[in-house]
Amino acid sequence: MDIGAFVPLGTLNANAEFLRTLGPALEERGFESVWVAEHVVLFDDYDSRYPYAEDGRFPGGGDTGLLEPLTALTYLAAVTDTVRLGTGICLVSQRNPVYTAKQVADLDALSGGRVEFGVGIGWLREEFEALGVPFERRADRARQHVEVMKALWTEEVSSYDGDLYRLPPARLYPKPVQQPHPPLHFGGESDAALRRVADLGQGWYGFNRTPDEVPEALARLDRVLAERERPRTDVTVSICPYFKGVDRAGLERYAELGVDRVIALVFALDRDGLLATLDALAAELVEPARSL
Repeated sequence: MDIGAFVPLGTLNANAEFLRTLGPALEERGFESVWVAEHVVLFDDYDSRYPYAEDGRFPGGGDTGLLEPLTALTYLAAVTDTVRLGTGICLVSQRNPVYTAKQVADLDALSGGRVEFGVGIGWLREEFEALGVPFERRADRARQHVEVMKALWTEEVSSYDGDLYRLPPARLYPKPVQQPHPPLHFGGESDAALRRVADLGQGWYGFNRTPDEVPEALARLDRVLAERERPRTDVTVSICPYFKGVDRAGLERYAELGVDRVIALVFALDRDGLLATLDALAAELVEPARSL
């Protein structure tokens, strides 16, 4: 089993020193991947409900200020050699797909083919409104944007004609190092999210689930994969327990369930706190995972 790190990069740790420490420290301790989140703006007051907290509130105020994920991962690519670089997740439905395809392809080229592209549809209506993008039909928009990106990554001359996006014949270079393109991991817990995995993805990015909460979701995933005549082995299952945490016993249970990657929350605000947290997680998770 692989062990990744989900690292919130917000106002208090969004600096070059933290990232220069983070990348090499992850590799030295044997973490397989690093995953970073996306919100381009946040709000002091909002009506949208955050799906991963009982009170529906995002765990940070309007001044939390996350680093743009592909920018952060490009910086990390420059100070690392082996760790995989994941978006957990990229809000593709509120982004321009051509620019996003370009950023992902360039990151894959500069990192030597280390991108794991986690994507989702978003939950924060107010963020969509700030960007001038309709919140409605965001799931359809995510599908079409992914299809546009795949065309740009895999075809010499790319085009797309959808009802939500149209791309005239165009060329995007350089292409990603990974062929046919970087792995696509769809986030989300709904049946619709799992259908996106089955239709378009190479992975499912499950979030905020303990081992006891995984079997039901995997049973639903298996059903939609079977409908499309795809085996489970086609899909990498990554689970981030988030604030619910994970210990060695939980790790073993995830492995028994067929989870391929556990992504542990790494919450730290400075260099010393980061190194101490990574040391503890390496002893508790990374070393035991090597035998699973």
